Amino acid sequence: MQGFDAVVVGAGAAGLFCAGQAGQRGVKVLLIDHAPRLAEKIRISGGGRCNFTNREAAPANFLSENPAFCRSALARYTPQDFIKLVQRHGIAFHEKHKGQLFCDDSSEQIIRLLVQECEAGGVTRWQPCTVADVRPVAGSGFELDTSQGTVTTRQLVVATGGLPVPKIGASDWGLRLARQLGHRIVEPRPALVPLTFDAEAWAPFAALAGLSLPVEVSCGSGKARIRFLEDLLFTHRGLSGPAILQISSYRNDGQPLQINLAPELQLDKDLMAAKATSRRQLGNEFAARLPQRLAAAWLDRAGLDAARSMPECRDADLQRLGRSVHEWQLMPSGDEGWRKAEVMRGGVDTRELSSQTMESKRVPGLHFIGEVVDVTGWLGGYNFQWAWASAAACAQALSAASANLASA
Repeated sequence: MQGFDAVVVGAGAAGLFCAGQAGQRGVKVLLIDHAPRLAEKIRISGGGRCNFTNREAAPANFLSENPAFCRSALARYTPQDFIKLVQRHGIAFHEKHKGQLFCDDSSEQIIRLLVQECEAGGVTRWQPCTVADVRPVAGSGFELDTSQGTVTTRQLVVATGGLPVPKIGASDWGLRLARQLGHRIVEPRPALVPLTFDAEAWAPFAALAGLSLPVEVSCGSGKARIRFLEDLLFTHRGLSGPAILQISSYRNDGQPLQINLAPELQLDKDLMAAKATSRRQLGNEFAARLPQRLAAAWLDRAGLDAARSMPECRDADLQRLGRSVHEWQLMPSGDEGWRKAEVMRGGVDTRELSSQTMESKRVPGLHFIGEVVDVTGWLGGYNFQWAWASAAACAQALSAASANLASA
C-alpha cells in the first residue's frame, strides 16, 4: 500500500494546477484521472486556443448560492499571476474581446504548461485510473481503492469538474462522493448553454439559423435583473451566441427573456423620422437598420407589408414595429443540456467549505476545487481563473498541513 501527503482526483485545469503547485511546495502528491486522454476540456476550449483567463475577473463575474465565497481565492491568485506563469513558459497570447486572453497557437500549450509544473513538483500521475472507494480513516486521512491499488493519504482533493460534455469524460464522481460524506449539493444544471424553443413557436425564426447580431439580453426584474450586451446567434432549434450563453446561467425555468435586437437604435422614433423624409418601401427602410433576413422575418411576424411605401404606413404600425424590436419577450422551452453546456451551475455547497483553504468543514482533510464547487463564472475565461485560484488556495493549504505534520 502506497502513501502520499495528498491525492488529487481529477486531472483537469484545477487538479493539474493544484497538484503542480502543491508538489513544488514540497508536498508528495498523487494525481489520478479516469480518462485516457489528459485535460480534454482544456484541449477543446476556446475553439482549440484556450481562453485561459480574463484580465477583468472579479467576484462580480461569478454566481453562487454563497456569492462571497470566491472572494478570498480570487484575491490571492489573480489573472496577472497566471499571466506571469504563461509568460514564463514562453506562450504567446492575445486579448480577443473584453479581457479574454487566448493562446496564439493552441490549447496544448496550456496543457504542457500544467504538465511541466507537475513534473517540477515531482507529482506522480496515474492515468487512466479509477477510484472505486474512498474511506475516511479517523486521525490518519483516507484510504482509496483504485484500479492501480490501494493508497493512503492525509489530504484528499476532489477536482473532478462538472457534468458538461459527457463524451469527453465528464463524471458525477465528485458530487457522489460529496453526498456520501455528508455534503449538501446545490442542484447541478447546465450553464453557458444554448436555449431551445417549442418547434411550432420557433418555426418563423428557424430560417434565420446562422444569423448573428449584437443585442442586449436580460432576465429578471428590479434589483434581480441581469443583462448582457453581447452577440446573439440564431440556430435551427433556438438561440445561442455569447449573449444567450451568458444569460442561460442566470435564467430559471419558467422565466422569460427580454431581448433588444437593436440596442444602439431607437427604431420607433427612427422609423417615424424616416416616414417624413423617405419614399422608400418599408421593407427597404427597415432592412437598412437590421440584418436583411431578420428584417423580412420581423415584418412577416408583425403582419406588415414590406412593399408599402413609408408615407403610406400608419404611425401606430411604425411605432409598434420599432418597439417590438427593442422589447422582444420570449419563453425558452429548455436548453441543449449537458452535451452543449460549457460549464455546470451548482455543485458542492460552499457554505460547507473554507473559503481560505477549500477544505470541508465536515470532513477534515477533504478539499473541493474548480467546477465541482458551487461557483460558476461568466463566459470568457472566468471559469479557468476560478480553477487556478481555487487550486492555488488549496495547494497552499496542503503545504501548510504537510509542514505541520512534519513538525509535529
